[in-house]
Amino acid sequence: MLSQSGVSARSRDVLGLRCLPGECVLQRAVMVRKKLSAREGRGWVSGTLFCTHFRVAFVPQDSPKPDDNADPVLLGDHDVALASIEKVVVVGPNRTKLVTPNSSLKFTPEELVLYCRDLRVVCFLFDRLTPDAQVLEITYTIAKTYQPPKPGSVLSFQNAALGSVEMKQFLSNRRRNTDMNWFESASDWEQELERSGASGWRISSVNDRFEMSTSLPRSIVVPQKVLDTELKKSFAHFNEGRIPRWCWRHPRGSDLLRMASFQNNIYHEKDDIRNLEMILFGCQSSLCVVVELDEELPSPADIQLAHSRLRALCLGDISTSVSVPDDKWLSTLESTHWLDYTRSCLRKASEVACLLRGGHLTVALQEADDRDMCCVVCSLVQVMCDPHCRTQTGFQSLVQKEWVMSGHRFYSRINYHRDNDKEEAPVFLLFLDCVWQLLSQYPSRFQLTGDFLLALHDSIHLPLFSSFLANCQRERCKRSQNPGQSYTPVNGWRDMLHPDSSSDPSDPPLPSVWDWSLQYSKHRRDRFTQPVPPIPPLQPLLNGNLNTNPDSHRLTDTIPGSVFLLSRGIFSCPANLLPWRSGSSGVYKKSHRRAASSENVPGLERLLKAWALAEFPQGLTSSSGPQGPLDPYEPLLPLLMGPCMGLWRECYLRGALHAQAFSHPVSANHPHPVERLAREVQQLKDKLEQVSTGSDLNPPTKMAEPRRTDTNLNQNTNNGTFLFPASRPQSAGNPRAAPTPTSTNHQTSRGPPPASAASSRPGHRDNGGSNKHTFLFGHSSVAEARPDQRYYPAPQNAKLPKSNGIQSAPPHDRL
Repeated sequence: MLSQSGVSARSRDVLGLRCLPGECVLQRAVMVRKKLSAREGRGWVSGTLFCTHFRVAFVPQDSPKPDDNADPVLLGDHDVALASIEKVVVVGPNRTKLVTPNSSLKFTPEELVLYCRDLRVVCFLFDRLTPDAQVLEITYTIAKTYQPPKPGSVLSFQNAALGSVEMKQFLSNRRRNTDMNWFESASDWEQELERSGASGWRISSVNDRFEMSTSLPRSIVVPQKVLDTELKKSFAHFNEGRIPRWCWRHPRGSDLLRMASFQNNIYHEKDDIRNLEMILFGCQSSLCVVVELDEELPSPADIQLAHSRLRALCLGDISTSVSVPDDKWLSTLESTHWLDYTRSCLRKASEVACLLRGGHLTVALQEADDRDMCCVVCSLVQVMCDPHCRTQTGFQSLVQKEWVMSGHRFYSRINYHRDNDKEEAPVFLLFLDCVWQLLSQYPSRFQLTGDFLLALHDSIHLPLFSSFLANCQRERCKRSQNPGQSYTPVNGWRDMLHPDSSSDPSDPPLPSVWDWSLQYSKHRRDRFTQPVPPIPPLQPLLNGNLNTNPDSHRLTDTIPGSVFLLSRGIFSCPANLLPWRSGSSGVYKKSHRRAASSENVPGLERLLKAWALAEFPQGLTSSSGPQGPLDPYEPLLPLLMGPCMGLWRECYLRGALHAQAFSHPVSANHPHPVERLAREVQQLKDKLEQVSTGSDLNPPTKMAEPRRTDTNLNQNTNNGTFLFPASRPQSAGNPRAAPTPTSTNHQTSRGPPPASAASSRPGHRDNGGSNKHTFLFGHSSVAEARPDQRYYPAPQNAKLPKSNGIQSAPPHDRL
């Protein structure tokens, strides 16, 4: 048995465990078996279990000897960080018990189960030859060391992992990834403007000292025609000073902006309206669409509640032996609303992507504080439309730009200190789930893989990375500043002759989460990416110059400078969109560049329709359709019906089988009953797929047919249609009959789907074929075979779908 002082890790190899510099081993237990997950090959592996100040480490018996010359890895393939453990449960003869720092065990545990915050469940089985004293000591040590929920525990965990002199020196010599854009300087933003082909914008350093807005980054992108003196007057009119600012330029010439809500109690000066509208319109002169996000998307409290319910469903509670019956599991999943929130975010991002695809307009995302759902929708739009953001380096740069540098409250939302439950909400995890949905429907269009998303999901639960341990760039700079420097609003960062004694020089430097070699082995990192076709460069015509399209320029002049509001799926032109008021009367004034009334709303539809007709005069229902190569910048619009939205099983269900194995392990020759049920479901799905594909081996040629009102699947119960109609392919023998769809591979292992669910499923979503099922904005399930197309706006009083406009699918169709 090891003493509490532990064994020094300067030798880097302690009893077969390769320790971090300065790490100490507190306890160990021999002859322990670890339950392997499905990704690890299933079964059990024997080895030695360790508990240090930083992690619970497991070393298999047949593992190779650690290489002392290799760089240290924070966590091995079988390790669990203490900070990611949520509770410790032991299993004895016919009993289970939740172990706390003050618990006393009256029996010798046979199993040790660690519930983690990242939805993992790690099980260890103690062999009969394991000394009882070692079993009890290592159980108590883990329960007392795994960071109970109390303030201040994060700092001690960081010091245990990174606080040694050797580790500090090692981290200070780490090189940053030069392939990705960090968006920490003005030159980084200039590089992004050049990559996007965004002319007419400039980098402003008006917030260099964080005196205009404490949550915005130092560098913001604004129109070139707006001076800094004019820009400063606009900060006071928005919550937290988060003014409209540029995020991304669509290849067709549209600009994406994001901003907070207006301040209603701020009086404007003479030129305030003009300055604000110059920012909103950017370098466009046609129109601006403000997309309101608060009305349709879930709040952070809703996301937190849904994630808590999902976690309880997937993991159950082994300490009380309570679990959801298999016949009610899918309906319980439906009641968590997690998939509903994922669907609503993807639907809103699809609307914005289709608006941007029209070209030559400005779309501004508006949220109350511009720090949660704006991050989700803005990032999803770029993932859908920009192939660069679907690569590993591009996705990392996207997260840096729209989340880390734009002021998402990672520290409050993740709640590392576990002292502010009201602010906790896994908004970033909801975004990762949305990206996984796109990846599962378009696997060949992503360079990054599900392993990369899973690694990022798990890394956010480790309070070790500078990317997630601050709410904005100002806090991050304050944490990493030189102890010999100080910050003042007037002088900025200046050297001090006598550093503040309150600063703690012993705080370890925090690495970036993108330093994957510090977390994972090369074998794991090789699975983060997959080969994809090269991205063709942007055409010079798509540089955002309005003069390149005379027709659109002429149409733009017909409704100059109109601002529209997109809220709850409906375009409107309210008189008080810009909440300016003068004097004490509180009467709102209309903008002089605004449309006179809501009667001019169809002007937006006419403009979008004219752009579509200019490119496709024959329409999308023609038998030949538009010709030409596939546009790589065509948005990846997801299918959002129940059968098309899958559950991220590799993330949420990876600990489900562990949680249900209460006692001794089942051998590989006799798998767990839930595993046998999963195999039966998979066999049934394979048979259904063979039957459905065998019935239509020679798909007929799609017949040309005039458009009919009943062929649009995008209608809701209120007869409101999408702006972007869809066409349904017809079979040759019966024009009214739809082709037989094939089954998908997104059903969970909880039970076989009913026959009605299988018959309503769309075809495979990433392979070529003739079975095209339209859903959102005329989107086809075979996105790769879809030609370049523009959408058609519906005439007069067109509406986008409301969040409740689509009929809810039964629980068995949600996966």
